[in-house]
Parts: sequence; C-alpha cells; structure tokens
Amino acid sequence: MLTMTERTGLTDNGHKYRWKICVLLFFATSINYLDRQVLGILAPELTRMFKWSEADYGIIISAFKWAYAIGLLCAGAILDKIGTKKGFTIFISIWSVVSMLHAAARSLMGFIVARFALGIGEAGNFPACIKTVAGWFPVKERAFATGLFNSGSNIGAIIAPLLIPWLFIKWGWQWAFLVTGLLGLIWLAFWLAVYRKPDEHPGLHPDERSYILADRPTATQEKVPFRLLLKDRRVWIICLCRFLTDPVWWFFLYWLPKFLSARFHIELLDVAAPIIAIYVISDLGSIAGGWYSSWQIKHGHSVDSARKRTILICGLMALPVTFAAVTNHLWVAVGFISLATAAHQAWAANIYTIVSDIFPQNKVGTLTGLAGTFGAVGGALGALIVGIILQVSHSYIPIFISFSSMYLVAWFLLRVFVKIET
Repeated sequence: MLTMTERTGLTDNGHKYRWKICVLLFFATSINYLDRQVLGILAPELTRMFKWSEADYGIIISAFKWAYAIGLLCAGAILDKIGTKKGFTIFISIWSVVSMLHAAARSLMGFIVARFALGIGEAGNFPACIKTVAGWFPVKERAFATGLFNSGSNIGAIIAPLLIPWLFIKWGWQWAFLVTGLLGLIWLAFWLAVYRKPDEHPGLHPDERSYILADRPTATQEKVPFRLLLKDRRVWIICLCRFLTDPVWWFFLYWLPKFLSARFHIELLDVAAPIIAIYVISDLGSIAGGWYSSWQIKHGHSVDSARKRTILICGLMALPVTFAAVTNHLWVAVGFISLATAAHQAWAANIYTIVSDIFPQNKVGTLTGLAGTFGAVGGALGALIVGIILQVSHSYIPIFISFSSMYLVAWFLLRVFVKIET
C-alpha cells in the first residue's frame, strides 16, 4: 500500500531541515543513556564501597524501572496534552538535575530514591522522540529516523566506559554523576532555541513542509477517543511485546559490566574495550534496522511486511546469545552479545515506529508511553528475577537462555495479531 507522499508524488526538493531535528533527538537519547549508564559502569566499585549484595543491586535497578514505568504512563499523556517542546523541556530538566543529585547519596536507600527519581524524568525521552519523529517525518522515513535517533542510546553507552572511569579515578564517583547531569542542561538550551512544530517553523522550506505534512491523518482520525484505542487488540499486543523484550536490553545495560567482571575477571579500567565494541555494533543495528525497513517501503513493499520482516530477522539474530554465558573466550562472548544487542536495537527502531504507523499522531505519545510502561514493568520484574537467580545459582546461563528467544516470541505475536494499515 502506498503512503500519502508516494500517492501525491511530493518530494522535499533537496531540503533536509527535518534531519537537524533528528540530530537533536540523537543527542538527547545519547545523554539519556549516558546518565543511566553511570551506575552500571561504577557498579563493581560502588558494590564494594557500599557493600551491596546482588539482591541489593537488583533492588536499586528495579527502583529505576518501576519509576520509569510510572513515568512513561504519565509522560506520553503529558506530551500529548502540553506539546513536545514544553514536555521534553520538563522531563530533561528533571532527569539532569536528579542525575547530579546522585552525588549526594550515601546509603542503599539514598541510591534507591535517586534512581526512582531519575526513572521518572528519563521516561519522557522516548515518547517525546517518537512523537517528534511522527510529526516531522513522512511514514516511509520514520523507521530510519527512529533508528538514527535511537542509535544515540548506544553512543551514550559507548561514551560511558570511556568517560566514567576517568572521572572516577580523577575526581571520585560523585563527579561522574555531576558531569553527565550537566550535559542534559546544555542540550536543553539548543532544544529551546531550535524546536518548533513543522507547520510553525520559520526555517522550514515550503516544499519540505508539504512533504512532511502529506502523511498527516485526517481530522476524523485525530479525534478518535483514547478509550476506543484501548479496545484495539493491537495496542495490547504491542505492549506485551515490549514487556517480553525490554528486560533483555535492560539486562545488558545494567549487568554487562558485572557479567564481564564475574565471568572474565575484567576490572573497571579494562571494561571499556568490550563494552565499546558491543555498543558500536548495537549502533549499527539500530541504523540498519531502521534503514532496511524504510528501504523496503520505498521499493514497493507494504509497511506491514517491511516492519515484520525486519523484526523476524532481529529474532533470529538474538538466538545465539546463549553461547555468551558458556564460552571461556572474552571476545567470543562479546561477539554473541553484540549480535543480540544489535538485534534489539534494530527491533526497537521498528516497534517504536509501528505505534506511529497505526495510531493518530495526537495519541502517539500516550500510546508510546503505555507500551513503554509495560516494557519498564517487564524490566523491573526482570531485574528482581535476575538478582535472585544470581544470588541463588551464581550462574548467568539460565538468564541468557531465557532472553535469547523473546524476540521470536514477540515477532510471532505481531505476525498473528497485528495488521499495519496506513
């Protein structure tokens, strides 16, 4: 099925201002992940310093995820109500200030409270970014734009093992939180100066504006009540898919340094190389997943088949990660984990975009937040379960086995129960 831009034959005539907006989203997502990655990088040192058990660390991680779930549930509705510019300003201000306040924590409860508050603030990033992409990009470009801004999550994760150990050794662990929190406030100045809606932006060429707005839904579509959307089976299938797959990414984000330290005796200063390798490949996965889906649409495939075919490939790529838990070779494990994290990021570029493919633009923030809430709840439960498994068995093998198949399960649910029509 052709998108509106393809049916009308509209082009941007070489004007690309919308990609500057995508760059802003990329940096916001990079900072978002850098801030949340600080604790994971410092985990081995902070665990020794504050004498945390595996279960204690699991509770700290879980606090962030429960707050993230609550925040997502509210963030999407707030963004749809007050607009992306104001909403994003509020959320990045909260998470940047709270990130800096981690430096004041001195106890287990102090870190739990700090992580909870950080989760509330950071919850606004993805609903705001997805809503911005839905407003600034036609359907055939959205997955690629999503893949590009989502690749910022990996850049943040790449910068973290380079910057955080240096800050820790040079000035102490508190400065790691202070410096990374400050970056969000710097980004905010650029956001306030640059962002406007495409139909209001003075710097946008009329040809590009027409190209962007051609895929906007009709007024009737925009007025669909939210309560009716909740009766749509596709909403709950997407939520279930996020519930199943988000814990996999959260596991790698927070337990990867601990896994490498426990399995291969990697110290803080040596953890940078494997983590950077993993997240560089993840970055490529995010961009490639978005590009491949968009490429299929531009070459005549339906949006439905393009998204689902890409997601199937992601599911197959994630399967071999089980071997990372049993190999005795560090870089073999890094290779398997890299393949799985690249698969997740390619999957994310498409599952995020499916929401804007199916639902009205003025509901995208709310529904993205709802799906993210399910993902965060899954992540929170996963963190508790992982902590208990490691506390009892001291083995990562059952965790890797369980997580390796989640993407194929999610693909099956989408294949059977979700039809994408644009």
